[in-house]
Amino acid sequence: MNTQHITHSLFTASVAVLFTLSAPAYAEGVSAGTLIENTATATFDGGDGPQTVDSNTVVVRVDELLDVTVTSLDSGPIGAVPGEAVLTYEVTNQGNGPEAFELIANPAVAGNDFDVTLVSIAVDTNGNGTYDPGVDEILTAPQTTQSLAADETLTVFVIVSVPDTVVDGQASDIELTARAVTGTGEPGTSFAGQGVDGGDAIVGTTGADGTARGSLLVGITSVDLTKTVSLLDPFGGDSAVPGTVATFTIVANVAGSGSVDDLVVTDIIPDGTTYASETLSLDGAALTDASGDDAGEASDASGISVALGTVSGGATHTITFDVTID
Repeated sequence: MNTQHITHSLFTASVAVLFTLSAPAYAEGVSAGTLIENTATATFDGGDGPQTVDSNTVVVRVDELLDVTVTSLDSGPIGAVPGEAVLTYEVTNQGNGPEAFELIANPAVAGNDFDVTLVSIAVDTNGNGTYDPGVDEILTAPQTTQSLAADETLTVFVIVSVPDTVVDGQASDIELTARAVTGTGEPGTSFAGQGVDGGDAIVGTTGADGTARGSLLVGITSVDLTKTVSLLDPFGGDSAVPGTVATFTIVANVAGSGSVDDLVVTDIIPDGTTYASETLSLDGAALTDASGDDAGEASDASGISVALGTVSGGATHTITFDVTID
């Protein structure tokens, strides 16, 4: 009798074919619910020519991994003043199947100089990365996202109220936590039958629970104006008589760690005086009286106006102009 010669097919080859036909790999590998199937084959010559024998087919369904990360999208502390402030986060489903996540904001982080009050949590409905009141969806308690596909990200806004009692330079952290609705726990924790297509859901390396921290830094900025006048009469003295030139000096002092925008200083020409043309100056540099040439403009009818624009705390600007007593 001829000796039978048996040749086994390579398992790796059949698996490779099945992976090519299955769903794509995600952050945690093959997508949940994918069926991995394999059949072994033996070929041999039993004396009557080549023959083939197949094994039974083994089917493995991929379970769902539960994983999530949360990231602050703010490049640094958000400047804050009393009133509402918005912090921006990104929630990413790092698992291999669809999952919804409960969002929990913690405004009372240990070590805060002050604590804010949570106003609401919203999702970026229009995808522009900026909180748009009346457009972006406000989540109601318990604040839970829609089901996110594997690898899908969601931008989340945490809207808080900064108390009136804060002072310049104080800081406060706000944490956002996302927890898988299916469940959380130590890596490897299993939730039987709660995964995709009735498979199990297994907690991944993140514990299916992610947290990120955003920060607020109070930048209260104030503007103080001080106005003085010096007199030079026609006789070289400082009496206020017809013909006396009055030089007004306005000092704008911006205090605080923040900045102010669109700062404009204006003053009227007092009754009984006439503006001395081309005497307007800013920080010692002459300004024209005409509108649009530079930061200033001046006339008897309209008075003087100097646009300082955006001014940071700690800056001081000095404006001067002359009038003549009629």
